[in-house]
Amino acid sequence: MKKTRAPFRAIGSLARASAVASMVGMGMLAGASAALVAPALAQAAPAGIGAAQEIANKFSGVKTLTGDFVQFGPRGEQTEGTFYIERPGKIRFNYNKPSPIRVISDGNSVVINNRKLDTWDLYPLSKTPLKLLLGNQIDLSGGRVKSVKQESDMTTIVLGDKSVFGNSTITMMFDPKSYDLRQWTITDAQGLDTTVMITNVRTGVRFADDMFKIDYTRIAMKK
Repeated sequence: MKKTRAPFRAIGSLARASAVASMVGMGMLAGASAALVAPALAQAAPAGIGAAQEIANKFSGVKTLTGDFVQFGPRGEQTEGTFYIERPGKIRFNYNKPSPIRVISDGNSVVINNRKLDTWDLYPLSKTPLKLLLGNQIDLSGGRVKSVKQESDMTTIVLGDKSVFGNSTITMMFDPKSYDLRQWTITDAQGLDTTVMITNVRTGVRFADDMFKIDYTRIAMKK
């Protein structure tokens, strides 16, 4: 089946920024939306938590992986690219042209870089739901598991930690047999969903030393 791709330039600068910010759980109006009262998420049943932890243990045992991704933004925009993950805490998204965007986490911070405009939006990794995805060990204790849905073709786990990143959550979908991650959805503080589907995944890969490097000097010069 032939892939379809929505032109990135067609969605406008506001939608572009919102789509990528939502992808790391940092919607553009997150500060304003924090004042809104959102319904509390219930905690999953103990049996579901046990199943989720088993999957998380298997997934966190994969220390490096790379592959292709398709991202569906909160306004229906679709973009594609290549992702790279190295535990603990490192991830990189290179978006295909004509997008000038790249997202990099070096284990401490997450930066959204528009290479065309030379803009750098920096967030603490610890304040984004990506932290739950990228840990050396994924600890699901403390009420972080909000729901677990087990089906014949997919196991869906919803994670959140209101004390760390407010109302943002991450929903991860795994193959129930292999425990391979298939996709994740980040719901930001505005309630906007951004879904990332991954394919052609390879594990146990080695990356260049600068793959997850953030140019803090450049960011400081732009302030």
